[in-house]
Amino acid sequence: MSAPAGDSTGGSGGSGDSGGSGLDHPIFTESIRLINGWLGDTGLEINEQDVLERLVHSGGDLSLSSELRFSPGACAAGINALRAGAPILTDTAMAAAAVAPMARRTYANPVHSLLEWAPAVAPPTGTRTAAALAQALQAQPGALVLIGSAPTALERLLELVAAGTVAPPPLVIGMPVGFVGVAASKQRLAGSGLAQIRLDGNRGGAGLVAAAVNALLRRGWLDDIENG
Repeated sequence: MSAPAGDSTGGSGGSGDSGGSGLDHPIFTESIRLINGWLGDTGLEINEQDVLERLVHSGGDLSLSSELRFSPGACAAGINALRAGAPILTDTAMAAAAVAPMARRTYANPVHSLLEWAPAVAPPTGTRTAAALAQALQAQPGALVLIGSAPTALERLLELVAAGTVAPPPLVIGMPVGFVGVAASKQRLAGSGLAQIRLDGNRGGAGLVAAAVNALLRRGWLDDIENG
């Protein structure tokens, strides 16, 4: 999955639950086996392959592979932060609900929606999630940030980090969906230097950002089981 600015390209891995952890339903295991065969050799390392396969499984779309991008070491950085108990911040309640079960079954990371800190009414020049970002990141330092809906929230995050108002998150998963400001926000993320997983173009959504972080939670947990 090549991309500019040093993004990694993508090997085939395979995300079978070899540790017998009970994280995977048999239907999921069979789906991933099929997806892995259809994708062929992607050139991705195993952590990245896990993310890709789970995105394809969640989205039902093999073509997502053409727009998936990883900054170097992004998956490892995310897994290390999750392993250390980092909070997970999402821009929608839907994404938070999709992440919470995997978090509970692995590292028990706190999972929050930005809407918990959002004003009741959106400001005239932005969205409720964008307005909530600074307060949320101050309340949840070291959080991974998942943006699957609002490009305004992604833009605001980049502004806050650039200004030094908040520390860079250990990982940003940038997959806002839509047609207004979406592609531009992702390209700004691409040039930010932040550790990131993103889906270029107009596609994205709560289900996909949740799938990405769930893949990292699962991979870290299985590696820990395997390594004792």
